Amino acid sequence: MITKSTFKDKKVIVTGHTGFKGSWLTLWLLSLGAKVVGISNGIPTNPSNFEALDLAKNILDIRIDIRDSGALKNIILREKPDFLFHLAAQPLVRLSYNDPLLTYTSNVIGTANLLEALREYNKSCNVVMITSDKAYDNVEWIWGYRENDALGGADPYSASKGAAELVIKSYIKSFFGGRNSNIKIGIARAGNVIGGGDWALDRIVPDVVTAWSNGEVVQLRNPNATRPWQHVLEPLSGYLNLAIALDSDEKVHGEAFNFGPPAENNHSVIELVTEMSQYWEQVKFQDISTEYRGPYESGLLKLNCDKALFYFGWKATWDFATTIKMTSQGYKCFIDDKANIREFFLKQIYEYSENAMSKSIPWATSL
Repeated sequence: MITKSTFKDKKVIVTGHTGFKGSWLTLWLLSLGAKVVGISNGIPTNPSNFEALDLAKNILDIRIDIRDSGALKNIILREKPDFLFHLAAQPLVRLSYNDPLLTYTSNVIGTANLLEALREYNKSCNVVMITSDKAYDNVEWIWGYRENDALGGADPYSASKGAAELVIKSYIKSFFGGRNSNIKIGIARAGNVIGGGDWALDRIVPDVVTAWSNGEVVQLRNPNATRPWQHVLEPLSGYLNLAIALDSDEKVHGEAFNFGPPAENNHSVIELVTEMSQYWEQVKFQDISTEYRGPYESGLLKLNCDKALFYFGWKATWDFATTIKMTSQGYKCFIDDKANIREFFLKQIYEYSENAMSKSIPWATSL
């Protein structure tokens, strides 16, 4: 379980800390008393959740490219982390079609560089490597993918995540496989993550918020596609619990875990947009699927998360309606009351944790 003492005064490196999930994770870790070191090559979006939360003043904010193996190694050996969360990546499917080489070098070589640096690290460290549910060879099964299903990927982004997992597994088996290894590694695959503060291009929720805030029409490329939508706090709670489990249970080392809503709770894009519409005044959207000629996008993706429940008691806390409500309220605060966004997001973290505890979800504890 996540307690105030788990991360208090511990050195925690977060790669990709300036991104959407990375900034939320940094905020949560700071609230738990961690000493956070962030590694990123810049601010990925404008607006920026990282800048709005004013996180730079509370952490060691380092800007390098994870493809620079020497610089990355020097930081890890110098900072001596107790925990490490690897989120740095090229995270966009559509961008991967435009720049596949950037995607492969960032997501595969960057991951290898991090693991290579850890080979020379002589202190105990619990490492959570975040990949993606897109790492699965998605043949659009109607049941949820389990962690032992085949990896693959039709697009460069998905393929890069599958390849990164092969690299991770290889390093675990070759260099960190023994029971006495000081480096403990877990792999996290999350479903589609939404929440206030995500401003990435070509993602449905930021597209909707931007369009509706300006009185414009949202064009839906694939309205019937279904995804395991979840609020950003769901997988982050999973990452934090996985890090703790690595510290206490040797059976977790080297294992991969899915983090997402129950497989039967997938929802389509049109259901997502319709649910969001109740929180916005100027709602306009258009189905362009018959005329859209862009890159391939899968129509169905589900996850089975029983393994995380079995190993350390993790399961999702918020249902679909609550997820959309919290996401919409987050964007509303970002747009209307940006000066208080940090306090608002801390309140959402607290409320999420309280909701989990009230439902007797095994991992939960009051913060």
